[in-house]
Amino acid sequence: MTQPDNGFDWPRLRQRLAALPGGPGLWLGGAALLIAVIALVISLTASSAPAPVAGATGPVGPTIPAGETITTAPVGTLPAEPGTGPAPGPVPTEPVATTTSLTCPAATVTVADAAGLSAALEQAGPGTSIALADGVYPGTFTAAAKGTADRPIFLCGGAGAVIDGGGVKKGYGLHLDGADHWRIAGFTVRNAQKGVMGDGVNHSVISGLTVTAIGDEAIHLRKFSSDNVVENNVISDTGNRREKFGEGVYIGSANSNWSAITGGAPDTSDRNVVRGNTISGTTAEAVDIKEGTTGGTVTGNTFDGSAVTGADSWVDVKGNNWTISGNTGQRSPADGFQTHQVYDGWGRGNTFTGNIARVDGPGYGFHLAPVEDNRVACDNKAIGAAEGLANVACS
Repeated sequence: MTQPDNGFDWPRLRQRLAALPGGPGLWLGGAALLIAVIALVISLTASSAPAPVAGATGPVGPTIPAGETITTAPVGTLPAEPGTGPAPGPVPTEPVATTTSLTCPAATVTVADAAGLSAALEQAGPGTSIALADGVYPGTFTAAAKGTADRPIFLCGGAGAVIDGGGVKKGYGLHLDGADHWRIAGFTVRNAQKGVMGDGVNHSVISGLTVTAIGDEAIHLRKFSSDNVVENNVISDTGNRREKFGEGVYIGSANSNWSAITGGAPDTSDRNVVRGNTISGTTAEAVDIKEGTTGGTVTGNTFDGSAVTGADSWVDVKGNNWTISGNTGQRSPADGFQTHQVYDGWGRGNTFTGNIARVDGPGYGFHLAPVEDNRVACDNKAIGAAEGLANVACS
């Protein structure tokens, strides 16, 4: 047998094997046996290792059937169930750069007029997916059915699908009345006293809407509405009925309204997330967070206070333990961000981090009144604020 010419001294190897006790055959056979035993051990070890677990390398979100996708602005990943637990990994202090979208499944019902929309909302149940055809839907509409965590109810349309409330003096364009586990996406709400109102709503998402030409506030969550997400909406032209009520996003209720709305109890609309929204042309705050609310997040939003006449900041926090991070604001009549204590025990424990306040006004970037245990991190920035970064030392 011809040996390969690779520089190895094959004749010398044959001579040494021939000189060993038992001859080369015995030694070669032993070597083969040893190799086989090693291979067997490796095989048994590999087969006894635990099989990989699906999703073990990261959280597993809800599975949404394929269908229409409504693309929204850059924000973080939609949680599987808002407010049910801490997100894995460190909490970002600046806007998250990834792009997400709320995916609407194939429609179970498609509507093209106001009567059809009213009927579809009334008949909806877990797993229903309502698609709005382009066109104007005159009137005000109420959704009261409840979805479930694994079978939410969808109401989806493009920007050309318009709910028109018929006037800024009265009515809610879309009223979510106890409507848990809904996904509201993509269409336009205009010309109503209030744009989208949520009463007793939990685990729902309001995403990618255009809300404009509104008498009071654009989007409001109250009456024990918790664990919801308000994301990627474009809000403008509010306060056309009364300028001091023209907020962009409003969470909770003022204590003066608790008797009428919550039977006198604090309105614990907790753990709501307001993120990735573009808010301009509001006559009051872009985001107003009321006493009685706890543990929410305002992150990655863009504010323009050029039209603010009924307030003096973009964000006013009167609740407890909110995180306000990674937002950018420009032009305010006084301060960029504020806290207030209007009810004993509230307006405390709030944290501001990674925000950019282009105030171009006479106040502070961050004004805490009173200071309490609220915190302004040193990674916040104030530009054009006559009084400086904050009325407290950053930490």
